[in-house]
Amino acid sequence: MADAGWPGCSKSLKGVVLDMCGVLYDSGEGDGVSPSVEALKASDLQLRFCTNETQATREKFVAKLQRLGFDICVSEVFSPAPAAVAVLKERGLKPHLLVYDGVLPEFDSVDKTNPNCVVIGDAAEKFSYQNLNEAFRVLINLEKPVLFSLGQGRYYKETDGLKLDVGVYMKALEYACDLKAEVIGKPSPMFFQSVLNDMGLQPSETLMIGDDLVNDVGGAQHCGMKGIQVRTGKYRASDEKHPTVTADGTVDNLAQAVDLILGQRGH
Repeated sequence: MADAGWPGCSKSLKGVVLDMCGVLYDSGEGDGVSPSVEALKASDLQLRFCTNETQATREKFVAKLQRLGFDICVSEVFSPAPAAVAVLKERGLKPHLLVYDGVLPEFDSVDKTNPNCVVIGDAAEKFSYQNLNEAFRVLINLEKPVLFSLGQGRYYKETDGLKLDVGVYMKALEYACDLKAEVIGKPSPMFFQSVLNDMGLQPSETLMIGDDLVNDVGGAQHCGMKGIQVRTGKYRASDEKHPTVTADGTVDNLAQAVDLILGQRGH
């Protein structure tokens, strides 16, 4: 552990929030059933899953994980698209969408005629010059342009290596339109607070485990939660010497984190 004093907080914990990609899978436990998730579910801790996944609806994403053997249900998973829909409806906004085709159904209930804002997510190959320019034109022609970004990650890891994430394209539109995007998803405090509200817990009672030092760990810490980084997924050795974010602990994988948590609690 980076911080030898961290495990002592396990006794006061009431909830654990897990990142998914880079933690649940690519966590040294194979591609299927996770003994660590099962152990947390069997404990007295509340468990939620917090992801910036924006390439599929929650239902399809969870169904895929269930087929792999993970004990997860949709109501336990918090992702940016449903949160964005709630904000759009609350503010009466009509989005131009630059998102992956798989997540489009999440926005079926939103009016998209004559858009007065832009929503971008991890659109992968949809991030063509033509599509980015179309989003730019929507924004630049608005009197009060509003850009929502479903996360602000720089990159993420897939089986064939690292891939550019939505934050890169968010920055391009910010620069072109001279505006600041509103981030929905990690590390947004509003996003973390929605998870805490669902559990009915205080930040000090909750621990976040993720592979992304800035968005998972830093985002959680900014809300008053503890943040633990796993050395899987997008972890880089340089993370442990980051100039602004220091994890409350760094462990090899999810299994080690769960062993420390439950070991301190006498499970």
